[in-house]
Amino acid sequence: MSELKRTPLFDEYQKHGAKTIDFGGWDLPVQFSSIKEEHEAVRTKAGLFDVSHMGEIDVKGKDSLAFLQKMMTNDVSLLKNGATQYTAMCYENGGTVDDLLIYKKSDEHYLLVVNASNTDKDFDWLKQHVFGDVEVVNISNEIGQIAIQGPLAESVLQKITTNTDLSEIKFFKFQDEVEIAGKKTLVSRTGYTGEDGFEVYCRADDTAVLWNAILEAGEPEGVLPCGLGARDTLRFEANLALYGQELSQDITPIEAGIGFAVKPNKEADFIGKAVLKQQKEEGAPRKIVGIEMIDKGIPRHGYEVFIGDEKVGEVTTGTQSPTLQKNIGLVLIKSENAELGSEVEVQVRKKRLKAVQVATPFYKRPKK
Repeated sequence: MSELKRTPLFDEYQKHGAKTIDFGGWDLPVQFSSIKEEHEAVRTKAGLFDVSHMGEIDVKGKDSLAFLQKMMTNDVSLLKNGATQYTAMCYENGGTVDDLLIYKKSDEHYLLVVNASNTDKDFDWLKQHVFGDVEVVNISNEIGQIAIQGPLAESVLQKITTNTDLSEIKFFKFQDEVEIAGKKTLVSRTGYTGEDGFEVYCRADDTAVLWNAILEAGEPEGVLPCGLGARDTLRFEANLALYGQELSQDITPIEAGIGFAVKPNKEADFIGKAVLKQQKEEGAPRKIVGIEMIDKGIPRHGYEVFIGDEKVGEVTTGTQSPTLQKNIGLVLIKSENAELGSEVEVQVRKKRLKAVQVATPFYKRPKK
């Protein structure tokens, strides 16, 4: 059995009593205090996440834009310097290679931030399709990444940021050379929790200094270190897709509900375009819907969903929502059976339990 990979913050976990698990080959914290407490901190104050396991891939060269337009479902030509875009990469059959973020540093330099468990696969996929003046480099081992998320994220991070007014970094924008706790970083206003917040990229060796500085700056406000458990319940309530659950090589971006990141009418051809264009115009065979349990029970990933005796789908993610205090789930269901307010049954162990289809996202952050 191969040894689990560790981020530059592994030694810091022990100081906070973290419980770690194997997450896609990484030894990562599932929780520090409790999932509910960490979830609540992010919704009401702020929480700090180690996301250094995420992959970072540099794409450089004169033909970078043409290359990315071929590889990505979104229209990369719309990106301006200093902006970030959410997109997907697909196979010819429309199945998803990965969902990712693109950071445009210049016309000839883009940074791709990909899912940890997919980093090697994504890198190989990109390398297989390289053409012209394009260099693709996996820089994941050189980069540390931490995310501060929650309504107090800006005020806490600003305390230790010396050369940048963080309020000037708007949603899905980023700034390079931001000095935090004396270290040079790239800061983007993005996240995966449904709350306001920032992702901070740094040299791997600087990660622990920044982690401790942010926790110290946030201590008076009650900022907590947070694990994968809260990350999952937070993103799930906000209906943010997770690769391996809502997205996979067998699930297209249209089916997964991220059709907004698929632009079949962009000038450039891209891998999977024919299938995705058809699904966008005519509707996909399946779609992701929200459910709320009527009977007592929690829907879990992989549980089968029925209408009468017919299996119509399965649960992609489900839990008891810490914010709503309800048992809810996301279901990949046959499109003809997707109807708000209609009932389905979830196979929970040996029982079929009633649930009703409800609107998503389950949670939206209050407007200021």
